[in-house]
This record gives sequence, C-alpha cells and structure tokens, in this order.
Amino acid sequence: MIKTRWLCHFGLLNLNLLFWNIEPGAWAATTTVTVGSSSFSPKNVAIQRNDSVRWTWGNSGHSTTSGSPGAPSGLWNSGVRNVPYAFTNTFPNAGTFPYYCNVHDFTGSVIVSNAVNQLPLVTITNPPSGVTFAAPWTGLIQANASDSDGSVTNVQFFSNLTLVGNDPTAPYAVTNSNVPVGSYTLTAVATDNKGATNTSAAVTVTVVTPVAIVITAPQRLSATQFRFTYTANVGLSYIVQRGASLNAFTDLATNTATSNSVTFTDNAAISVPNLYRVVCVPNP
Repeated sequence: MIKTRWLCHFGLLNLNLLFWNIEPGAWAATTTVTVGSSSFSPKNVAIQRNDSVRWTWGNSGHSTTSGSPGAPSGLWNSGVRNVPYAFTNTFPNAGTFPYYCNVHDFTGSVIVSNAVNQLPLVTITNPPSGVTFAAPWTGLIQANASDSDGSVTNVQFFSNLTLVGNDPTAPYAVTNSNVPVGSYTLTAVATDNKGATNTSAAVTVTVVTPVAIVITAPQRLSATQFRFTYTANVGLSYIVQRGASLNAFTDLATNTATSNSVTFTDNAAISVPNLYRVVCVPNP
C-alpha cells in the first residue's frame, strides 16, 4: 500500500530588475555648395537653424557674398578667392538669405527653417504586458527613454492615469507598492529638454488574490505514474514538488496556470511513500 500526503504553500517576492537606456546625441548639419564658373550648385539650399553651408571653389575668381548684386547685406563675405578654397557660414536664425558672386553677379539663396523638435521615445520594459501578480503586488515599473535631438529630462509613470512617481535620470524606474486586486493599465510619459512629451504604449497587468491551493483526486495510474489536481489562479505560476520527507522536496515541474484547476501527472513516481506539494511562484 502506497501512502501519499499533500502539502500546500505560496509566497510573494518583490520585483527587482534592471534595464538600460541609450540616448543618442545630435549634431548640426553642413550642406556643400560648389562655386562654378557661372553659377552656384545647387543654386538654392534649404537647411535648419544652426546648420552651416560650406562653399567649395571649383573655379577661381569668385566670391560668396550675402545680399543681392550691388546691395550686400553684410552677413558674410568670403572675398574673391581662387581654387582650392572653401568658406563656411553658420546660420543661427531662420529666414531666407540671398547671396551672389561679387565678380559675376550670379546668385543663390539659403532658406533656413526652425528645426522641428523631435519627440522623445519611451517604452515600458517591465513588467511585460499581460502578466498576473498575486496581491498585494509590489514591484518596479521600468522604462527606456531617449531623445534623438536632445535629452530626456524626466519620465513619469502612471497606473490607470494615476501618477505613481517620476524619475529624472536613467535608468528610469519607480516602485509600485502594495497594489491591491484589480486590472491596471501602465504608461510612461517622457519629457525632453525642450519640453516636448510623448507617451509609451500601454502595458496591462492583473493583480489577483491567490486561491488556497487544494490538492484533490489523487490517483495511482501505474507503478511509476501518479496523478492529482490542484486549484490555481489563471496567470500565476506554480511549482510541483515531490519529497520523501518534509525537509527533502525536489522540483518536478513549473507551469503558468491556464485554468483554475490544473491536473498534474508524475511519470517517475516510485513505489515508496511520497509527499507532494504545490508552491505558488513568488511575484517576480
């Protein structure tokens, strides 16, 4: 006769993960114009504020002079130059800036627009969307954030539109403490150095009250097979263990419950008295 006993247990553990953040830098652009024998090429260029234009001489005896023939504006003047030569001017202000060759009067223009501030990018990296936690849940909400034309100055974290906290420096994270039973939508909002904001895609999590783990329907199927059923919460993970004594349990399997009743078969049950227990995996 085989004697089998069943024990149940569950516990909780705070979440503590790491992430990294990368913030790419940005730099002003330079557009090249060739000074030819009878024209600038390209004749007209469009740039953004704080960008530069670099004129490169392809023929001797020419200049790049701001303004119109006979009416220089005084913003820049390369003077009459011969090859090889290059002249660069930076444009800190928006506007249209005509220019000409002071020797031959052929013309060109530089159109400078205000740079459009790119929105920062932000993504919640933890927890993953769709996970289930045992109540009360305490864990980190973490995010990656970057800004292609500046820097991220702050990341705010929200749960169901309620501010959980903010973090001005990478790695961006806040602790969500003692969260009760319910469904929650998590978002992160990044702010860049020019005041622009952007919101991450939403992450949904569920917090449930763990049910008491009850093992039922024990069956000896064969000399090496033993089966039973245990109660569970959908979305929580459980470890099934077997031991010869209360101090010597071995993990047999770990699974995430897809129903409230889970059937487990031990295909390596030996013909001696065994103890089985099911442990609810602590919150990650």
